[in-house]
Amino acid sequence: MFLLVLVLMDINKERLDFARKAVQIIVNRGKYPAKVIATMNRREALNGADAVLCTILAAPVQVWRHDIEIPKKYGINTCIGDTRSVSGVFRALRTIPVMVSICKDMEELCPNAILLNYTNPMAMLCRAMQRKTFIKLTGLCHSVQGTAAQMAGWIKAPMNQITFLCGGINHQAWFIKFEKNRKDAYPLLHKVIETNKKIYNEEIVRNEMFLHLGYYVTESSGHNSEYNWWFRNRPNLIKKYCTYGTGWNPGGYAYILKYYLKKAKTWKKEVKKWFDKGAPISLERGLEYAASIINAYMGGELFEFNGNVPNKGIIPNLPYDACVEVPVVASKRGFNSIHVGELPPQCAALNNISIAVEEMAVESALTGDPTLAFRAIAYDPLSASVLSLAEIKKMVQELFLKNKNYLPQFKSVKI
Repeated sequence: MFLLVLVLMDINKERLDFARKAVQIIVNRGKYPAKVIATMNRREALNGADAVLCTILAAPVQVWRHDIEIPKKYGINTCIGDTRSVSGVFRALRTIPVMVSICKDMEELCPNAILLNYTNPMAMLCRAMQRKTFIKLTGLCHSVQGTAAQMAGWIKAPMNQITFLCGGINHQAWFIKFEKNRKDAYPLLHKVIETNKKIYNEEIVRNEMFLHLGYYVTESSGHNSEYNWWFRNRPNLIKKYCTYGTGWNPGGYAYILKYYLKKAKTWKKEVKKWFDKGAPISLERGLEYAASIINAYMGGELFEFNGNVPNKGIIPNLPYDACVEVPVVASKRGFNSIHVGELPPQCAALNNISIAVEEMAVESALTGDPTLAFRAIAYDPLSASVLSLAEIKKMVQELFLKNKNYLPQFKSVKI
């Protein structure tokens, strides 16, 4: 019988012990032919691997909080702060060197393994790794399948009647086609959003973008409120669009920061409480892609998903080689991207601005040039809608000084 070996790795022993116990419970309850190993040694975990899953935070929450709190002092109101804008860039600067070093270990210890990244900022991390390694890798996000299911629910259609084509960049990919029984379902979606206040309020920011731009975008309203000029640059706009949403993350200031600061204090008690309850957990397969992708790569059934890959002409009106989120088929060959074609111009315009910021931020992280990081943030739509260039420079300099212990690639943090 084939024995699956699951190797868990963390730099924190308490978190690692929790993960090991939880995974062992799943294995035991499902009677799966699997062995669970836990280690704090990354090279030991990677040695001989067939597939690697990565989700990390490259600095403590107490460091990340500066990415949100310092911009707030300058007037930039952040909601989540892990993907784009000021906080997304600084998270990338801290995380890219770690991710690239993981890839270099893989080149030595498991060169034929695939890497599935779940860490944000997804597009910038994947772009940096795809530039610096030959390892087969992609980034995974649940916002495509989650958004498709949400829209299907709004028009009261079962998912087996829904087909779609979604392409763009992570957290800002567009449903170029959304169909029910092979017919355009966008008119149905327009009608329900315009007439049903409860549904409109569930995703105020994204619904506003859809009603004005014509195509639905992935990821929550809290995230999307940070990626443009339209919702967070004045107090009255924040109040109108970013505090009344009823779906996940209503979008108020630093929603996710408050959540994680609380979680850092309470997670051990919550874990103990969960184990004391008998560790209730479902063995039903979820909506995440990783298991199906690994199965396909190891010779099982082909699997189609939306993943983050280099733009080799897949979307012609986005920059060549930029990291795009598009349909991909996993097979024994690895990741086979599907051609999407040109995005509608209004969708491509927003993507291109985000890509320009991401390209400068990635180059800054790889070369240790702090001026490039400043310029990336200077072109960030949210920053530029609130601050002057001089104010942005002052803010970025303050952030560099707060982060300098976590940015070893920067010989100087003076802009």
